[in-house]
Amino acid sequence: MPIDVWIAFILASSALLIIPGPTVILVISYALGGGRKTAWSTIPGVLMGDLFTMTASLLGAGAILATSALLFTILKWIGAAYLLWLGIKMWRNAGGRIELGDGQSETSRSKMFWSAFTVTALNPKGIIFFVAFVPQFVDPTAPALMQFALLEATFLCCVAVIVTSWALLAGSLSQTLSNPRFVKRTHQAGASFLIGAGLMTATLSRTS
Repeated sequence: MPIDVWIAFILASSALLIIPGPTVILVISYALGGGRKTAWSTIPGVLMGDLFTMTASLLGAGAILATSALLFTILKWIGAAYLLWLGIKMWRNAGGRIELGDGQSETSRSKMFWSAFTVTALNPKGIIFFVAFVPQFVDPTAPALMQFALLEATFLCCVAVIVTSWALLAGSLSQTLSNPRFVKRTHQAGASFLIGAGLMTATLSRTS
């Protein structure tokens, strides 16, 4: 793959990723509630979700979703309902800080990992996006498998950098004040973001 094409892919991916979508909003919401340490539980889930989505899209799932209105709608509503449930749960628990100290059980870490994975993997728009986006940077005269592997790895690196930056920024904000009232407000802000992301996901269409 020519270096200029690869650089163009990095720039295009970064430009698209820097705009917060449902996955980034989920990471920000957890960081607002629990600080920077939540990033180390959510970001691996995001990366695994994106890897699953990219692989599924390249195996043909994107083409199926693009033509099946029913399947797209089912995935869309499952993803939207999950985000809404997470948002409502976070709002109801507002004020209780998420602690990720060394003595904490693995339960919360595991829940955050799987929440991030689920929100990322259940986004049908993401699968269709990869089908439309990635092939634009593939040279049809060269072996496709190695090119797809390189582009997947590059995209995941971009995801890691940008999502980590969002998480650390939000985590820093959550740690600026330790006042219980402020903690409650940050939880409510994170919950509002999740509910908004759920509503946004519910309005997705295959053509938009």
